[in-house]
Amino acid sequence: MIRSLRWKGAAFTVPFQLGFVFLYLLPIGYAVYQSLYTEQSSGLGLGGSTETFSGLDNYQQGLTDSAFMGSVLRVVLFACVQIPVMLLISLILALLLDAVTARAAGGFRILLLVPYMIPGVVAALVWINLYSPEVGPLTPLGESLGFDWNFFAPSMVWPSIGNLLTWHGIGYNMVIIYAALQAVPRELFEAARLDGASERRIALSIKIPHVRGALVLTGMLSIIQMLQIFNEPALFRNVTPQTVNDSFTPIMIIYNQAFNAGNYHYAAALSVLLALILGVASFLFYRLTSREAD
Repeated sequence: MIRSLRWKGAAFTVPFQLGFVFLYLLPIGYAVYQSLYTEQSSGLGLGGSTETFSGLDNYQQGLTDSAFMGSVLRVVLFACVQIPVMLLISLILALLLDAVTARAAGGFRILLLVPYMIPGVVAALVWINLYSPEVGPLTPLGESLGFDWNFFAPSMVWPSIGNLLTWHGIGYNMVIIYAALQAVPRELFEAARLDGASERRIALSIKIPHVRGALVLTGMLSIIQMLQIFNEPALFRNVTPQTVNDSFTPIMIIYNQAFNAGNYHYAAALSVLLALILGVASFLFYRLTSREAD
């Protein structure tokens, strides 16, 4: 009887298992298979091409590809600045929402979620127009304040993209952190106030430690998203191709290898390498941030 109930319960997971196999495992397996081959032209190139098994040659080429590894390093350095800033702002907003009444928090929560509800491509187009010196209001505003800034200059492209990503992502991260704050027992706050603790001390000593898991989760999701950044730089490239080249991020290189150069096998190998880098980065971040404090 118990075994029959277990099988019936497991049957409810079949749709998920099928979707996981066909939408995740099979594409990953096919990418790994493609990455082990190279395409070579036959004769003078008039007889078509043939696929030959090359083993790990594509991976070796990817690891020694200065453009690809440079783009990975570029995005990692950018993430080391942008993600902490975004999570800090999200944490502050969550703490402020937790300090107001539930009715006021609900209204502000919806307002802060509006940027996240906007599709990423649309958000990028909006900010590109805001940055534009021809039609955007930010350049004239800067000139009136004595600032001569160009948001598409080489020194400003990453801050411009970082501002866009932060604006777009703080609402989502704030909701996750705020939900974790709501799970903290209110009795802890009352006991701390009776002991004379200020609201600042309560936030630092009680609230923030209790949302550590939410911060780890949002940080890991942000790392995964950051290393796969594509839409924003691709749209910026249409405006400033001299600054944002086709090897600006790892995904842009993979896209160009697959759809512009037609080198699908090498693009598959780079995709697998990027997935491994993502896995290692996420694992290290989780291990470093989820350890119990001494």
